[in-house]
Amino acid sequence: MTRVAAIDCGTNSIRLLVADADPETGELVDLDRRMTIVRLGQGVDRTGRLAPEALERTFAACREYAAIIKEHGAERLRFVATSASRDAENRDEFVRGVLDILGVEPEVISGDQEAEFSFTGATRELMGRDDLAKPYLVVDIGGGSTEFVVGDGHVRGARSVDIGCVRMTERHLVHDGAVTDPPTPAQIDAMRADIEAALDLAEQVVPLHEAHTLVGLAGSVTTVSAIAQELPEYDPTAIHHSRISHDRVREITDWLLASTHAERTAIPSMHPGRVDVIAAGALVLLSIMERIGASEVVVSEHDILDGIAWSIA
Repeated sequence: MTRVAAIDCGTNSIRLLVADADPETGELVDLDRRMTIVRLGQGVDRTGRLAPEALERTFAACREYAAIIKEHGAERLRFVATSASRDAENRDEFVRGVLDILGVEPEVISGDQEAEFSFTGATRELMGRDDLAKPYLVVDIGGGSTEFVVGDGHVRGARSVDIGCVRMTERHLVHDGAVTDPPTPAQIDAMRADIEAALDLAEQVVPLHEAHTLVGLAGSVTTVSAIAQELPEYDPTAIHHSRISHDRVREITDWLLASTHAERTAIPSMHPGRVDVIAAGALVLLSIMERIGASEVVVSEHDILDGIAWSIA
C-alpha cells in the first residue's frame, strides 16, 4: 500500500482525498475525503482574473488540508487545478500561494488530462460489472467546464467544453449583479442554446452515441441523485452508484428552474454553496441525457480525485 494525497481544485470547490492505494489489487481505501466550496472561479468568465477574496478562500482551505495531510502522513501529494485557473490572467498568484502552503506546485492541467483522470476514477471499479454495458460515457459536470470521455478500459475520445454550473449561472442567470430567482424563460432558453452548442463541439471529438452506459460525476449530478432519493441529508454511500431515470432528472430539473432560493435552500441534502448553481448544473445533465437518448444515469462519487490518486499510487 502507498499512502497518497490528491487535491482537485476546480471552479466551485476544492477537494481532498487521502487514501491507501494498492496498484496490484486495484484497491483504494479512503482515509479522508472532503470538499470545501471556495468559488475560485468567481467572476472569471467576466473579468478573466481570479478575485482576491476567491484566492483567500482557496488558500484557507489549502491550509486546512495541509494539516490533514501531515496528520495522516501521506507519502505523495499531487495538486491538480482545473478550469478556473486555466482561464485566469493572474494564475501565477494562485500557483505561488499553493506552493507556499502545501510545498507542491499546482498542475494546471488541460481539459483532456482532466477527462482522462475523471474516466479512470469513475470507471475503475465498474469494469467487472455485467449489468453495465460498455463503452461508458463519463461526464464530469464541474463549475467552469464539463468533461466528456467515452471508453471501455481505454479512452476512445475526450473533450472539455465550457458549460460548468457556475459559468452557465454567471453567463445566463445573473442580472444586475444578482442571480434571477427563478430565471425567466428567455434566460433558460439562452442557457439551453449555449449548452447545445457546446454539446455539438464535444460530439466533433467524442463518439457520444457509441456509449451504452452514462456515468455522471461531481456535485451537480450527486445533488440531483440526493434530491431524487429524497435523502434526509447528503449521504455519499446512498448516492454512489445510484441510478436515476431520465424522467426523474427532467422532473427535478424543471422544478429547480422554477424554484426560489428559499425553496432550494430547504432541500435537506443541498450544500449551501450549490443553491445558486444547481439549476444550471441539472440542466447540463438533462441536456446530455436528451442528446444521447440515455434512459438513466449511473451516479459516481468516485471521479477525478480518485484518478489523481491512482496517477501517483
